[in-house]
Amino acid sequence: MRIDILTVVPQLLESPLSHSIVGRAIRKGLVEIHVHDLRKYGIGPRKNVDDYCYGGDAGMVLMVEPVFRMIEELSADRHYDEIIYMSPDGERLTQGISNSLSLMENIIILCGHYKGIDHRIREHLVTREISVGDYVVSGGEIPAALLADSIIRLIPGALTDETSALSDSFQDGLLSPPQYTRPAEFNGWKVPDVLLSGNPKLIREWQDRQALERTRQLRPELLED
Repeated sequence: MRIDILTVVPQLLESPLSHSIVGRAIRKGLVEIHVHDLRKYGIGPRKNVDDYCYGGDAGMVLMVEPVFRMIEELSADRHYDEIIYMSPDGERLTQGISNSLSLMENIIILCGHYKGIDHRIREHLVTREISVGDYVVSGGEIPAALLADSIIRLIPGALTDETSALSDSFQDGLLSPPQYTRPAEFNGWKVPDVLLSGNPKLIREWQDRQALERTRQLRPELLED
């Protein structure tokens, strides 16, 4: 899989995409991540990539030309399954979206910055818009890293135990059950006896009940969905 990320602040993506599961997946050759500086196609001697809003609103907007030229260059070498814009008014990121994106060959993730991007980019170049929540951050770089992480950990071989992702929250529409590790008792706080029983059937039944109850208490809207 190949992920190309377009940004005006590539430094923000260096650490999140270099360590832990994502870093190991890259080193194992399971995924390629290429971070591109949009200033490569900036306008004029100062390589400008943004300008003032038409209409007089405050804030700067990323211009259409640098984005168009970079996407055109990348698309000349390969077909992209999706060109994704990280936007607070896009569709809310879910586990299902990450699952489907993990099956694709090539995707572009465009990071907005400043006030956002020229709307013509959204109309003519972007194929999908994704939001990580109903709030605004300084740019799309951190949301892009979050999206990339949620995709890459699903690629076979990225996790040491590939079955681990199957029990994550939201994979089956429910929150995951409580998790415990050694010691079995600490400060008088005990691990539930059923988890120490060695009986897979009883353990699974307990986990299913806990997942349902936690979802009912913490995220009841998931049960409505």
